[in-house]
Amino acid sequence: MPFINKLAGRFMYALLVTSMVAGSLLAMPARAEQQTLPATEIDSHRQSIEAWRASRHKRLMRSDSWLTLVGLEWLKDGENRIGSAQDNDIRLSGGPAHWGSLLLQDDQLSFKNTGSGLVQINGKPLQQADLVPDSRGRPTLVSSGSLSFYVIFRESYGLRIKDSQARALHDFKGIENYPIDVSWRVDGRFVRAEEGESIEIANVLGQVSDSPVFGAFEFEMDGKTHSLLGLGSEDSDSLWFIFADRTSGHGTYGAGRFLYSDTMPEDGRLTVDFNKAYNPPCAFNAYATCPLPPQRNRMNLLVTAGEKNFHADSDGAH
Repeated sequence: MPFINKLAGRFMYALLVTSMVAGSLLAMPARAEQQTLPATEIDSHRQSIEAWRASRHKRLMRSDSWLTLVGLEWLKDGENRIGSAQDNDIRLSGGPAHWGSLLLQDDQLSFKNTGSGLVQINGKPLQQADLVPDSRGRPTLVSSGSLSFYVIFRESYGLRIKDSQARALHDFKGIENYPIDVSWRVDGRFVRAEEGESIEIANVLGQVSDSPVFGAFEFEMDGKTHSLLGLGSEDSDSLWFIFADRTSGHGTYGAGRFLYSDTMPEDGRLTVDFNKAYNPPCAFNAYATCPLPPQRNRMNLLVTAGEKNFHADSDGAH
């Protein structure tokens, strides 16, 4: 299993973002006026988006949200000693000097707890346990005090480390959004993909994986037709769009945004509300492994809806 160099991955990420931003500078006319709709419908839409934003804020304020992510360490084959002392292979910022040893062998992971009763595995003081990575289901959580970690798989195995008392969470005030605009609730045509169709999606580490494509969402905006590939399967409740637009790096997060449809397509039509476009986890810290928008989803369009860029060095907003 190849070892992923984090610095090299971030360099690849920078190149991809630079390319994306350069592509976003193409000329585009100003978007159309807001649609004329009954006041009751506009008010109902405003209330639904306000509720969605409140729910989004509540999720980010949770003690295990992306704001609590404080580290990403890649595992080596064999024994990986973990703890706060300097003699560990992976050094944590707190907890006992020696949490224990994580053994990686033939794609199997196990943890031996040597944390003197201070370390728990899925909330229990177990002495030893097999670890489930995120690629095989709900990952096994190892914790001590406010710190915790679990195993992720991104071509190689790594530890995602969180701190429920992270400064980023403590200082978080919210994310600035564009004004709610019902005209960004867009109805369009949906073209179903061929069975088994997939697309290569790169992440910020430079890794590439195949993702199933459900189809293409085609819509009209500012007198032009735009298209986004929706990721999902027959079992999905909604479609996932990873997209960039002309605001990427110019008001919104440079590596694009995420967006889910409220429902699945019906009778060849789909409604997508760009007011719900939101920042990926990588907008909040350098330890997430976010996917990047495929070339097909980089639009020559100013999507002035949804979340703006996040700046933790000011007041928690743009």
